[in-house]
Amino acid sequence: MTFFLSLLPAIWPWLILIAAQVTALVGHWAVALSLLVLFASIASATGLMSLLAIAAVVGGLAGAALLPHLKGRLAVAGHALLILWCLAMGAHLLPGFQNLKVLDQVQTGAASTGFTMHLNLDKPMVFFAVLLAWPGMLQSTIQTKFGPLVAGLLLLPGLFLLGLAVGAIQPEFSVPRWWLVFVLSNLFLTCLTEEAFFRGYLQSAVISRLGAVGGVIAASLLFGLAHFGGGPALVVFASILGLACGLGYYATQRLWVPVAMHFGFNLVHLLLFTYPGPA
Repeated sequence: MTFFLSLLPAIWPWLILIAAQVTALVGHWAVALSLLVLFASIASATGLMSLLAIAAVVGGLAGAALLPHLKGRLAVAGHALLILWCLAMGAHLLPGFQNLKVLDQVQTGAASTGFTMHLNLDKPMVFFAVLLAWPGMLQSTIQTKFGPLVAGLLLLPGLFLLGLAVGAIQPEFSVPRWWLVFVLSNLFLTCLTEEAFFRGYLQSAVISRLGAVGGVIAASLLFGLAHFGGGPALVVFASILGLACGLGYYATQRLWVPVAMHFGFNLVHLLLFTYPGPA
């Protein structure tokens, strides 16, 4: 907590962004957009976002809001553009965003490698865009399919066992002093955003065209490929994690389920194993 309080003078604008995410998640769009405008105004005034960055966000969100009203080839083209925009934001390719580095080569324990973490400004905007483009992801009325849900949940401990077997992780219990800022960043800026994009939006869109099996597999593989910067092994592990979360979302159609699975996996990894890997 002391570490978090020491960061508060620098990171408080992100608390407004997280509040905007939460209010959008529960369907209070007027409040969410008001908070998002407030956040963007503060980010602009403090130099965290340039006018070019704000223009990129406004353009992406405006285009996403139009997508549910488009039909045919125009809709296909619009969704393709949105996916490219989301990938560019998630990969930090667009200029003008000053993502704040809050952890720099810290270690959770003696056996762990150094870990660096930024509080992102660009990537969380993907969450708002895909909610606007695919609002149905928050409107589930289906009965839970317990078979796929159990299969997805079982993949999570199986992934830890695989990591131990191949030496990608080692047991190491730790509660780093920066755990709270990790929780806030990983849960909202990472897991919520990634699950909204890969499961709530992308998986749902592919399922509507190719069916459940094709949608879950495609979204899982794309989630894995999004981690290619960490090497081939990380692509494989991320694909399996994506499959687990994909099954969780397919089984329930409730976004909080894959978010909880993704975040729970990351938190267990942080607390019980070398993070992100052995030294």
